[in-house]
Amino acid sequence: MTEVPPPALVLAGGRSSRMGSDKLLLPFGSGTLLSHIAQRLAPQVSEVAVNAPSSMPLPPAFRRVPDTLPGQPGPLGGVLAGLHDIAARQPGTSHLLTVPSDAPFFPDDLAARLQAAASAPDIIAVASSEGRTHPVFGLWPVSAADDLETWLTEPDNRRLSAFLARHPTVAVHWQSVETPVGPLDPFINLNTPDNLEAARRYLEAMR
Repeated sequence: MTEVPPPALVLAGGRSSRMGSDKLLLPFGSGTLLSHIAQRLAPQVSEVAVNAPSSMPLPPAFRRVPDTLPGQPGPLGGVLAGLHDIAARQPGTSHLLTVPSDAPFFPDDLAARLQAAASAPDIIAVASSEGRTHPVFGLWPVSAADDLETWLTEPDNRRLSAFLARHPTVAVHWQSVETPVGPLDPFINLNTPDNLEAARRYLEAMR
């Protein structure tokens, strides 16, 4: 596929119940989780938008892409909203990169390596580490939007892995990163206040 950088969508439609507040606006480094993630994404992609409900405050610099289906259908609902958005605004774009709003250490070659792995227009490329795949870090073909929308009309169809099984998918592996405070899975996500404090320690140690 083309090596033109893809557009990116930060998936922030979850309820953040274990964290207790919207994750992407939590203080992190010199800004927030959202600003940190956006700064990490910007050199890799053509644009950064955020999948978030209208009730979630966003800084004016970020374009909101709300779910197109009711009931907060999970990450796949955000992927669908992003694919529809890109198809409407950028008809020639083949793929959309997604990252979650609670994983601040994803690799700086995420987009490039997923693009290199998506050797055909219909392939979904996802990240993996430590023996696990991380499909929220995915490069999604716009051509999958119709099937995804049909799939999500069934309320039980919410699992990313089940949808991926319907399409040609390739996983791209990354190693853990050695840091002064121990190895770091680059796809670690932050679900609780304790997770957030640990991530802040990693961030400080890697400066």
